[in-house]
Amino acid sequence: MTDRNYDIIAETSATPIKMWTRGVPVDDGAKQQLIKTAQMPFIHKHLAVMPDVHVGKGSTIGSVIPTKGAIIPAAVGVDIGCGMMAVRTSLSANDLPDNLGHIRSAIERAVPHGRSSGRGKRDKGSWHDIPGKTADAWKHLDAGFQRMVETTPRLKKTNNVVHLGTLGTGNHFIEICLDEGDQVWFMLHSGSRGVGNAIGSHFIALARKDMEQWMINLPDRDLAYLPEGTDHFNDYVFAVEWAQNYARLNREVMMSNVIEAVRNVMPMPFDAELEAVNCHHNYVNREHHFGEDIFVTRKGAVRARKGDMGIIPGSMGARSFIIRGLGNEDSFCSCSHGAGRVMSRTEAKRVVSMEQHLKAVSGVECRQDIGVLDETPSAYKDIDKVMEAQKDLVEIVHTLKQVVCVKG
Repeated sequence: MTDRNYDIIAETSATPIKMWTRGVPVDDGAKQQLIKTAQMPFIHKHLAVMPDVHVGKGSTIGSVIPTKGAIIPAAVGVDIGCGMMAVRTSLSANDLPDNLGHIRSAIERAVPHGRSSGRGKRDKGSWHDIPGKTADAWKHLDAGFQRMVETTPRLKKTNNVVHLGTLGTGNHFIEICLDEGDQVWFMLHSGSRGVGNAIGSHFIALARKDMEQWMINLPDRDLAYLPEGTDHFNDYVFAVEWAQNYARLNREVMMSNVIEAVRNVMPMPFDAELEAVNCHHNYVNREHHFGEDIFVTRKGAVRARKGDMGIIPGSMGARSFIIRGLGNEDSFCSCSHGAGRVMSRTEAKRVVSMEQHLKAVSGVECRQDIGVLDETPSAYKDIDKVMEAQKDLVEIVHTLKQVVCVKG
């Protein structure tokens, strides 16, 4: 028997589950959620589980779900196309000012972030006047959007163009990092924003209605699926591909604005196109594995075919990694999308003190208020152990440590 870097959960009523989780904690709730997913009859070969695995809404975060003839919309989720982008600049650590607050403020002015809601109140996380870069990017999306509105009129009133080039909330962030050679990188994390949420929610509801109509019993209502060939399936595939394209463009517009903002406050010119990575980690894709054409849903996982470049961020006080895929077919050529939570947001706010949080993010120019306690480093798994658990999935190309962090 050849050595392998994963363990297997084998339930008699389910397909096998291959777990790349050696040395990292996995809660029982996540295992039970995975077992329910593995019971679906259209799972292709096995589930692959990444070391950042934890319970998620709709589906287990850190899971790779290969399906034949169906897609589970709740497994893709509502942050369709969420992912990472990073660029290496020609700046070095010595080029950065001693006070990084001006750079953080410039980024915060350039990229709408967070959210404010209430009757008559303008959302600070949206554009008020659509800038030229956003308008130009929307031109690539508008025709597809109009096609979706024809079949789903409610999408017209979503936050669509006003969110293009904006960050959002939660674990979305923009960072300035230094690599192992003290080169400066810009890195950010976001997805398809309000319109992606509306698309995901709409098709999750449709799938549930279809299951009720067809009287199909499921291990969990979040496993409601759309069978290939149905009208809802075809509409969903179009919509999800559109949302993934939106997410990619959203990151590109944001990154362009970040670069411009930093250039405006730096005394020297610099190049920011030396090396760039833009990857989804919450999406569904048509792929070929084990001799068959299938759909692969990566719920908190990055594609890692041989040579693929990707990004695995740590928490706001930990290291992040630019990686290259090794093309491990057992994982459906995938790797983790981050460290993975070990505490819920509520628990983190309850058990972590502000003093502990500030110590954990020492040396990082970032917000220092109670609103970011749910993102404190101790709420996440040890990123180094996560990387060790998937050493047969990826190789590390660059190791990054943030010096500036902007949170939504």
